[in-house]
Amino acid sequence: MPIRIEHLHYVYSAGTAYERTALKDICLDIEDGTFLALIGHTGSGKSTLIQHLNGLIRPTGGTIYYNGEDIFAEGYPLKKLRSQVGLVFQYPENQLFETDVLTDVCFGPKNQGLSQEEAQKEARWALEQVRLAPDFWRKSPFELSGGQKRRAAIAGILAMHPSVLVLDEPTAGLDPRGRDEILDLASALHKEHNITVVLVSHSMEDVANYASRIVVMDHGSVLMDGTPSEVFSHEELLKQSGLSVPQVTRIMHALAEDGWNLNADATTIAEAKKEILAAVRTNRKERSLC
Repeated sequence: MPIRIEHLHYVYSAGTAYERTALKDICLDIEDGTFLALIGHTGSGKSTLIQHLNGLIRPTGGTIYYNGEDIFAEGYPLKKLRSQVGLVFQYPENQLFETDVLTDVCFGPKNQGLSQEEAQKEARWALEQVRLAPDFWRKSPFELSGGQKRRAAIAGILAMHPSVLVLDEPTAGLDPRGRDEILDLASALHKEHNITVVLVSHSMEDVANYASRIVVMDHGSVLMDGTPSEVFSHEELLKQSGLSVPQVTRIMHALAEDGWNLNADATTIAEAKKEILAAVRTNRKERSLC
């Protein structure tokens, strides 16, 4: 189990007039190979939580363990942790700073102690994995499109061969095609390299299509934790937290209320199609027997 969070508590500007509690008694286990989605309204604590996962923020209280070790214990190698638990920020400009893309992606491997030649080898491999064409490798990161910048930022993390990839709103500002490409990339990395993925997103459709587990944050606490079907079955509770269910789930609920005999908790188009076709076949059989 790579990450265990025990009774995590965090307060911004503690002891000042601006004091604000961002996290309250968070307890979570993130198992190896999980594709976990973290959802919640703005200000629910998602971004604060993920910045604790590789030690960017030190908690006010509680503990985080990575492979059984307290990451905030004295002498713990946080530099090494950050190569294993890689965080891609919502705005890739915050982590792209070198003169060209290849040099930028080399930064992490060189920081791990690799030679220039070894670092470039890892960088090229990572850029190939994220499908950023060689034509862009010698360009400034700031000449790239939004989707290309995100690919470069992910490559910078991937070049260090992390076990956990944390993506903070990776599709923000992208068009539908760009969004699908980034999420398909995250899914491929998860499946092909067994990388644990933690995805922060506002899109219920995205988390339903890609995540196997969803954690819902609300006012700094964990409101729900379960599979997409389990979480999205609580439509009213999600509404109270400023969230919704995927559009396809709303349609399925409407069909069930209209008398259709089907599982209304389908969260993806594929699941809904299967349920609707089964309900139609059942209805035809019942009518033929009449």
